Amino acid sequence: MPDHRRTSMTRSRSRLSRPPANLQMADIARLAGVSESTVSRALRDSPLIAASTRSRIRRLAEEAGYAVNPVASRLRSRQTGVITVAIPLVHERDQHLFDPFMMTMLAHLADTLGDRGYNMLLSKIAAHQDGWVRRLQQSGRSDGVILIGQSFEHGSINEAARAGIPLVAWGTRLPAQRYPVVGTDNRLGGRIGAEHMIRNGRRRIAFLGDERLPEVAHRFEGYRLALREAGLKALPELQVRSRFAADDADRSAKELLARGVAFDGVMAASDVIAISAMRALAESGRRVPQDVSVVGFDDILLAEHAHPPLTTVRQELAQGATALVDTVLAAVRGEKPESTILAPSLIVRASA
Repeated sequence: MPDHRRTSMTRSRSRLSRPPANLQMADIARLAGVSESTVSRALRDSPLIAASTRSRIRRLAEEAGYAVNPVASRLRSRQTGVITVAIPLVHERDQHLFDPFMMTMLAHLADTLGDRGYNMLLSKIAAHQDGWVRRLQQSGRSDGVILIGQSFEHGSINEAARAGIPLVAWGTRLPAQRYPVVGTDNRLGGRIGAEHMIRNGRRRIAFLGDERLPEVAHRFEGYRLALREAGLKALPELQVRSRFAADDADRSAKELLARGVAFDGVMAASDVIAISAMRALAESGRRVPQDVSVVGFDDILLAEHAHPPLTTVRQELAQGATALVDTVLAAVRGEKPESTILAPSLIVRASA
């Protein structure tokens, strides 16, 4: 560092050894030799500023006795410091937020938002209403919106994106999409789950899940692709529409058994559906995996502790939550973030 700059910083520190009551961000900027906007971003721990610069600015601010006034800062920026996390359940109104997948994702989001200095406002959307996405962010309620799932609301989400609402959805890419998504490569996930059973000699593999939903539709496509490439048919009688709720998953598994058609594998659209299927199979006297292999999707905590432990397609939820927060905060800053599609992985346990 040049001597004149070091001397200037030493004098500045000396002048601020007893911090005045009206110490301003501009004083810290002069101390650090950077702009006020850089100081502001560094004190908010923005990834736009190099980690070494953030550390230096925070140290100088602490030594000078400067502390950010969060209320004043948000008033200046017209930001609330809140991100709305909304769960659209138009497809399944009776699904509860204590669903294992939901709870895991919400926990990761709460931790990540807290680390970035944001609070989380949670909203459950049980019925379609025109303009519902826009209303989540307007009237000063929050700075942006994270949606966990797309449900049947692709059009509503697109409309909000066209209106300039900073948002991101956990989900999958859809035609004419105007908003960014973070999610798993669901086609690949469905494919690798089915391929694993095919490699182990399974030939009549059933599918349990609601293929009308965007993510499940792609899992279903991956399952059918794996069958087709192996010279097998995706038989309609081996496909049962199942919602994610445990009671409906139990119903769908029993419906499959009641049809009386032969099957030796089950590709489930979620771990909850898969675990329900294993329970129904056990009650019917069929052994997993000796008689029927079962593969789930998600890798929730219960999967490892199921009986038998569940083979499943893992979604990287912690990584996904970080990407969701990074994406919505980029949108809040006025940027146009891209979608992020994460690679799934097959976790082989005892069920398949």
